[in-house]
Amino acid sequence: MKRIRIDPVVMLRGMPTLMIAGGAAADLLGPQPYVGLPFLAAAPLVAGVLLPWRSSATTAAVAGVVSVGVDLLLRRAMTAVLVDLAIVLLVGVIGLWTKWLMDRQTHNLAVVRDIAEAAQRAVLPDPPTALGPLQIAARYEAAQAGARVGGDLYAVRATRFGIRVIIGDVRGKGLKAVSTVCLVIGAFRHEAEEAATLPELADRLNATLARERCPELVDHLEEGFVTALLVEIPPDATKMSLLSLGHTPPYLLHAGRVATLEPSAPDLPLGMDLPTANGAAQPDTIDWPPGATLLLVTDGITEARDQHGTFYDPSLGLAHARHSSPHELVNALAHNVTRWTGRQCQDDMAILALARNET
Repeated sequence: MKRIRIDPVVMLRGMPTLMIAGGAAADLLGPQPYVGLPFLAAAPLVAGVLLPWRSSATTAAVAGVVSVGVDLLLRRAMTAVLVDLAIVLLVGVIGLWTKWLMDRQTHNLAVVRDIAEAAQRAVLPDPPTALGPLQIAARYEAAQAGARVGGDLYAVRATRFGIRVIIGDVRGKGLKAVSTVCLVIGAFRHEAEEAATLPELADRLNATLARERCPELVDHLEEGFVTALLVEIPPDATKMSLLSLGHTPPYLLHAGRVATLEPSAPDLPLGMDLPTANGAAQPDTIDWPPGATLLLVTDGITEARDQHGTFYDPSLGLAHARHSSPHELVNALAHNVTRWTGRQCQDDMAILALARNET
């Protein structure tokens, strides 16, 4: 026998009608007079919360008509009829006023969210889905509820030196780090076109942070920095150059295997403002076989913990998994991490996948 499922939303929206019917029945059949009046009066107020404006006004009118009809059937004095009607209509007006306030607040909130969404997309736009021999996908989950951008960043840029990529993590999370994200991405977009090498690019980014010295990058070196990973891909995409600035290592996925690309000599994070910072390390050059995918993540992935405090390991979570596209890969990884943490967003989480075409 097929079970019938009742939508809870439909049940809630039907409450004003049930209250009117119940109030009328209670008045007509109840042992005491005016037993149903509270239900008749409350129906328009409930409708103002649950129903659209027109339905709320209709509910108030129907409640008033039912109140008058019930009183006339019970042969109550005209004074009582008018008082009951006044009570129902007064509560109905309050319900409609409440509905108007809620609708206006919802509209204002929607406008603010649209503006914030546009601003956040300007700070961290989606990368192109295809660039040269690469297929690209990205996903971002901010730790702060309702935000699209937090303290993580990524960008992809086609330059005369090849395709250049950055993924980074500003110390801290949430909206306070957005100004630093904007500064780093803006500097990368400009300097990626000018710097001849990845170490020079790192130097230029570090100089920009030192020059601007935004409030989020505080004066204490141990508290103010941006970890980053810089990638350069030549036009044929047979190899890649990776320069780690204290960032989480990337992964290379190919033929069901996941390899962690640990840096041979990582450099210091951006913003450390030390004489030896940046420029000391040289990038690692890695072969990139056809069909392989380079996966870049932030520590919101690798430091995600389950209920026992165990960290999520992408090299194990993605091992032997086959994904038809970078888009499917980033969504699967985000789903795995969310399930691992029990749907608790512990930190900003950025994922960027670049897949080399098979041919």
